[in-house]
Amino acid sequence: MTRTPRLTSDTAACCWIPLFALRCETARRPELAALPLALLAPDDTRRLWQVAPLARRAGVKPGMTVSQAIGLCPALKLCEPDPVHYDEQFARLVAALVTVSPVVEPVELGRAYVGTDGLEWLYGSPQQIVKEIQMLSAECGVRNAECKGKRREANDPSLKFRTPHSAFRIGWGRGKFVSWVAASRAKPGGSVIVRPGEERKFLASQRLAVLPLDPDTHRRLLQLGVKTLGALVALPEEAVVSQFGRAGRRLWRLAAGLVSEPVVGRVVPEPIVAALTFFTPVGDRDLLAHALDKLVDRALGDPRRSGWRVQVVRLHAELEHGASWLVEATLKDPSATRERIAAPLKTQLERSPPAGAVERLVVEFTAFAPGTAELQLFARDASAAARAGRRRALQSAAREIALRMNRPMLYHVIDVQPWSRLPERRYALIDFET
Repeated sequence: MTRTPRLTSDTAACCWIPLFALRCETARRPELAALPLALLAPDDTRRLWQVAPLARRAGVKPGMTVSQAIGLCPALKLCEPDPVHYDEQFARLVAALVTVSPVVEPVELGRAYVGTDGLEWLYGSPQQIVKEIQMLSAECGVRNAECKGKRREANDPSLKFRTPHSAFRIGWGRGKFVSWVAASRAKPGGSVIVRPGEERKFLASQRLAVLPLDPDTHRRLLQLGVKTLGALVALPEEAVVSQFGRAGRRLWRLAAGLVSEPVVGRVVPEPIVAALTFFTPVGDRDLLAHALDKLVDRALGDPRRSGWRVQVVRLHAELEHGASWLVEATLKDPSATRERIAAPLKTQLERSPPAGAVERLVVEFTAFAPGTAELQLFARDASAAARAGRRRALQSAAREIALRMNRPMLYHVIDVQPWSRLPERRYALIDFET
């Protein structure tokens, strides 16, 4: 593994397919398209994840329990999730987008940004770039469909997937936020283009929900009568900062079109994979946790990992009856030890185990960070690490207070003249260094 310089692009085309996982299911099982359909959540099969429009019209919403949903729509068709299949289909679409631009940044299932800086020399105007991406999405489905005639792969459901071109929405603009809002306003199969200099005018009429808001901030802004981005920008920036801190400043600047986050191309590293096939399907969590430890050890022993720490790890299982289960963890501090790598996966395994016996278990290391002993210099034991963590939290809180109050509010007490007979000369206050 070698370090590769990151590619960036200031202009972006946001490619979005809403309800991507649900559309994957209806693509390989067309008979479901005419039914009120809902997909169960991969991490909690008692709740719904994605809901088809027919079911939404009956009042069914994502996050509902199965009993609530069936009470509202007795004809509701429930579908077991197959996250490995959805991930494979999305990876195929991302690979197709890379043929248009080398700068592609996947964000979530069904949504990716394509950097378009310099593409005007190949394709022309933004409209022509968008048209090229739309044509590519259609051709991607055709190529997949052509594979169905091959003998061994004729019954492979992954090859029956057609990119839902009619649902493919594209937004073009300066920065990821503007392009995402544009894509969310595009009609199915269409596009919205925001030309440079028109960002603020375009964003002003958009509803508050397009911002990355937590529920509490959203509620507070609505209580203040702020319902659109234009209404938010009409407030003084410092007033928003005093109420919502650093997050408020970012929200205000996003709404004003002042933040232009570039698309960052991510060169996908060759993953390190370790797999285990069970002769008899396993459903016991303790046995699965033990197998997980063995697989992590095996992957850590791969020579390609030498000199690198693991940053992103995935665990997926192939279940009986063709279903699958998938979890992914991003380590806050990249590690090369089995315990720290396996811990978040074991937590997910305990919290939301596979909904069936496991036939095959696979561990993948998909992202890495350069190996270093720097952290050990500052945290030689658990207590030292805890003290360092508390100090970082205190510094972060002090910066937030100073930002909201527009001046420092925390001070250190230091000895100046401890021998003095006057108490006010013995100590002094200095600004808390953040």
